[in-house]
Amino acid sequence: MNNEDLEKLAVLARLKIADEERETLKNSLNEILAFVEHLNSAEIEGIEPLSHPLDMYQRMRIDVVEEDDESEQLQALAPESDNDCYTVPKVID
Repeated sequence: MNNEDLEKLAVLARLKIADEERETLKNSLNEILAFVEHLNSAEIEGIEPLSHPLDMYQRMRIDVVEEDDESEQLQALAPESDNDCYTVPKVID
């Protein structure tokens, strides 16, 4: 990455980069790009994609209602409600 690339990136990201930070940032971005290039050279032919790095299954909790239905009491607190929905003033025409 050169100074021109860094400037384009700063414009696209809407970042203002201080002059004293440019060289450090450019070096960091070059290290990241080198690492990505290293990852691209990895042999992945025949390897199946994983959703998780460990051989696990998703443990699901039992879907049980643990609270009492207080919707009527909460609706009663609202200035206006209609069919279990809060009615609010129109904001946008």
